[in-house]
Amino acid sequence: MTCAEATRSFAPVRAVWRELLERLPWSTIFMTPEWQEAWWDEFGRDDELRLVTVGSADAPLGVAPLQLNGGRITFVGGTDLFDYHDFIAPDPAFYFELFDCLESEPWREMDLSSVPEWSPTFTLLPQAARERGYSVLVEEEDVVPGVTLPESWDGYLAGLRKKDRHELRRKLRRLESMGPARVRLADSATLERDLALFREVMAESREEKSEFLSPEREAFFRRVTGRMHEMGHLRLFILEIGDDPAAAAVLSFDYAGRRLLYNSGYRHAYDHLAAGLMLKALCIKDAIESGLAYFDLLRGPEHYKYHLGAVDGRIHRIVVTR
Repeated sequence: MTCAEATRSFAPVRAVWRELLERLPWSTIFMTPEWQEAWWDEFGRDDELRLVTVGSADAPLGVAPLQLNGGRITFVGGTDLFDYHDFIAPDPAFYFELFDCLESEPWREMDLSSVPEWSPTFTLLPQAARERGYSVLVEEEDVVPGVTLPESWDGYLAGLRKKDRHELRRKLRRLESMGPARVRLADSATLERDLALFREVMAESREEKSEFLSPEREAFFRRVTGRMHEMGHLRLFILEIGDDPAAAAVLSFDYAGRRLLYNSGYRHAYDHLAAGLMLKALCIKDAIESGLAYFDLLRGPEHYKYHLGAVDGRIHRIVVTR
């Protein structure tokens, strides 16, 4: 067993972290060092950062992005801003050496949230923990609905339930009949203004979204969207109707062949047009035309996701007691 020393900074592990991400059969934008560092810089005041490289420096098995607080060790980041968590571990041997690498850390409980059922972590971490005599609890945490994308928009429509297909077509026709309506994508020249519009319509659409936008979360949004735009992952869609510069907005990210619908908002003046739902459908259309393989609607069982043809995946919480 070999371990590189746990670091208290992202800088020493960024390069190996990125290299390991490229070797994973599945990854998500929440697992990038850029996303996690943006979160840590804004919220990581009360915990101790533990970025553990398992394996030798010249042959790493994986990276464990962890934080420690009072004997409890968790993934970096909270479930309010991360829809998935995981280890950066393409080699299965990682899981059986991880606990040796954490032996000297003062943890009593490892509480890992948002682990997808298709990740090796879901099966291999409990197995490795039980082999060491630790207690393990695994429980379903939430659903993460998504759509496997066909090659064409017509193929997508054909895969919807008959009622949903009829309703979507009817609402799209109504939107088109209301006069000038167009969808545009934020670019470098409009990004700052469009992010302000996004926050405005997000806050208007639901009271809980308005309450969600605390100053700290707004600062995180500015930080992470700017970084993701620089990296080419940000897709901020704006629906303009008539003279309104933002009847609805969708904040999404393209990463590893998937589009992730991270958050959205709409103005209630356009409830009769279902502007928010129509923009999401048009984002799916754009994802298909962009050659993406999957449209991830992320955490939560909201009804509209199933009207758009989503099928549930599941994420789990894994608790290991030492």
